[in-house]
Amino acid sequence: MLLGKITIFLKYIFCLVWLVIAGYPFIFVFNTSLKERREFFTTSVWSSPESWQFQNYIEAVKAGFLRYFLNTGFVTFSAVILIVIIAAMASYVITRIEFKYSNLVFLIFVAGMMIPIHSTLIPVYRVTRTIGLYNTLTGLIGPYVAFGLPISVFILTGFMRDIPPQMEEAAIIDGASKFQIFTKIIFPLSRPAIFTVAIYNLVIFWNEFVYALILISSPGKWNITLGLWNFQGRYGTNIPMVMTGVIISAVPVIILYLFFQDQVIRGMTAGALKE
Repeated sequence: MLLGKITIFLKYIFCLVWLVIAGYPFIFVFNTSLKERREFFTTSVWSSPESWQFQNYIEAVKAGFLRYFLNTGFVTFSAVILIVIIAAMASYVITRIEFKYSNLVFLIFVAGMMIPIHSTLIPVYRVTRTIGLYNTLTGLIGPYVAFGLPISVFILTGFMRDIPPQMEEAAIIDGASKFQIFTKIIFPLSRPAIFTVAIYNLVIFWNEFVYALILISSPGKWNITLGLWNFQGRYGTNIPMVMTGVIISAVPVIILYLFFQDQVIRGMTAGALKE
């Protein structure tokens, strides 16, 4: 009994220490973003601000950060929606519809996970210019979807294989079509894995930099990472302003994860335990 209590106590201590280690960098960045430029250079970097100054956030919005935010939101959510739809349909075909080359199709999708992103920059750039999508937000969506599909199909395929076939058989007896089975049975039951795919790709696309740097040239169409990169150059010695940009870019993703973390964890652990 005593040993069990000591073990639980040590677990809580470990979790508390890990929370401090993982959370302090964010607190430090937020704390710095509330300082004036003069205060940052004349006081300790670890000290709290003399008074909370939100002027940096106002200046960030005036400098165009809101436009970067909206651009990133449009590209990210468009790409995530397309990936969820395409990956779910492809995974359904691979796992629930028997045909000769199902394993080959799955292997082709999985093989896409082994392609380095940097090896495709020149071909993607040339194709984007050829079809007239260079320097457009729409031109970013295609590459994002292409590189998000392999891991998405891999996750959803593993989840859908564990769905009991009896429900599908009962629906077939009731006269349901394949499309109805997918939309009313398989897709709703795959919600944990779908949330996992959505949040995973959202984080990747929200923080994507390389494709945006290559395919976007107009400052008015920059995403949030290019805007933050520009901040680093424009405010190279104004550390509080740079930290303000970091906070603005990170908070939306953190909030989304906090809302959907249960679904993400269920999706990632699905199939790990068998009853």
